Amino acid sequence: MPRTRRVAGAARSATVRESIHQALLDAPVTARDLSKLASIPEHEVADHLAHVERSLRARGERLIVEPPACLDCGFAFTRRHRFTRPGGCPSCRGRRISLPRFRAERQP
Repeated sequence: MPRTRRVAGAARSATVRESIHQALLDAPVTARDLSKLASIPEHEVADHLAHVERSLRARGERLIVEPPACLDCGFAFTRRHRFTRPGGCPSCRGRRISLPRFRAERQP
């Protein structure tokens, strides 16, 4: 279970999920960017994103995921619902996959 701890680099009162939420509103970011920003391991970001997605819905916002794509053949993982990067391309079996990008959008 992910811990809610204070972020060293951000404002003293911001939790990990609050800083992730703010980063998502600012610009599209990858899980790697979020891990550096919140000072947490990259593999923990997916758990936090799942919770932040639910929180966004309650605030009238939504999480937009720009899907990863194979850098060899261009296959886009548009039907993927996980927040992690795929291990390989089902089309060409390539292992060079771009990182998914995340952003939050306020709904009108």
